[in-house]
Amino acid sequence: MKFDSSLYFITDSTQYGEEDFLNRVESACKGGVTLIQLREKERTTREYIAVAEKVHAITQRYNIPLIIDDRVDVALAVNAEGVHVGQSDMPVKIARKLMGDDKIVGATAKTVPQAIEAYEQGADYLGVGAIYPTTTKVKTVLTSVETLNKIVEAVPINVNAIGGLNKDNIHILKGSGIDGICVVSAIMKADNPCVAARELREAFDELQQS
Repeated sequence: MKFDSSLYFITDSTQYGEEDFLNRVESACKGGVTLIQLREKERTTREYIAVAEKVHAITQRYNIPLIIDDRVDVALAVNAEGVHVGQSDMPVKIARKLMGDDKIVGATAKTVPQAIEAYEQGADYLGVGAIYPTTTKVKTVLTSVETLNKIVEAVPINVNAIGGLNKDNIHILKGSGIDGICVVSAIMKADNPCVAARELREAFDELQQS
């Protein structure tokens, strides 16, 4: 499946009621995010499926692929466009086998060997970081821009930088050759997610052109 990972938005619903959360997701869609990952670490399987169905209904209206974090079963249950697996989750090769060849499978990589392994097992893209410390509740280990650059050179698939990125600090990624940025707080916690997404798209486009 072809996809654009230039502005990859990862959700965090923990601070919001359902209506506010869904409104923020739709606002981000209007602002120009190109890929959305639904990340729900604390929900039961049934709750995860329920919110995934509602988010998928939104993303489909904007023709934006929905990626489910961690859970292949939830991705299959809602017919999402893809799944993302971390280093402690299901191996990429098994996720690919279960999802099939026409779905997106993404993986987290913090080192060149991890990146190569994920690519060889069938990953379509990599999330690499954290570039900066993050405010999300996910445990983070910082990744240097030097390592990011080496990963970009090592694999032929899309590589996205992640971790504490916003429109004012992505200049550190200039010349890295990445295909996109992944953000959580920069959109999720913004007063206006639509404006935040648009400004991030513009900032990344400028980065690519510089």
